[in-house]
Amino acid sequence: MAQLRELKKQQTRERISHVATLMFIERGFEQTTIADIAQAAGVSKMTVTNYFPRKEDLFFDAYEEVVDGPSRTVAERSPGESALAALRRKYLADCEAHAALLGRISPGFARLTVESPALRTRLREIYDQQEQALARTLIEEVGAEGVAPRVAAAQLSGVQRVLFHEARRRCEAGQDEEEFFTGLAAAAREAFGLLEPALGDYAVK
Repeated sequence: MAQLRELKKQQTRERISHVATLMFIERGFEQTTIADIAQAAGVSKMTVTNYFPRKEDLFFDAYEEVVDGPSRTVAERSPGESALAALRRKYLADCEAHAALLGRISPGFARLTVESPALRTRLREIYDQQEQALARTLIEEVGAEGVAPRVAAAQLSGVQRVLFHEARRRCEAGQDEEEFFTGLAAAAREAFGLLEPALGDYAVK
């Protein structure tokens, strides 16, 4: 029974997110209200806000994974692997798997992240939170506070942020799936490679 309840909750969450996405693209983010989404999804406003406390998180519905994913990758890296190597390996594996989290979205959805002031603000918050989470993990992993883990976190999270915008650019250009992920993987190799001289040997497990 517990599994069935969790499945229904997940299905409800996905339905709300899907309806919201379509409405945002059709009407615009600011022009779409929580009440509109609730009515279209066949649920109450309270149900929507229980799953998504902020309207912006209906748009960035995978924000928790964006915030926590890099930290988890670093914490779970293999023996002998640096933080940089772990994040590069994970990103390239996601490109190979055509992972949805890397941001292959419709051109209309991509444009909204530029056109909406609220979404631009929320996106900055998400990547700031990612950087802070990564800094905490690096401090734990190297066993020392100070400037170094925070600088490393800023650089490594900066690559993730740049690659998100690169993904959006490729979506707006209308690239097909294969071109998108092949190009994004090449961009990732270049971006992480630029950090290799500084961070290639940092936080090796």
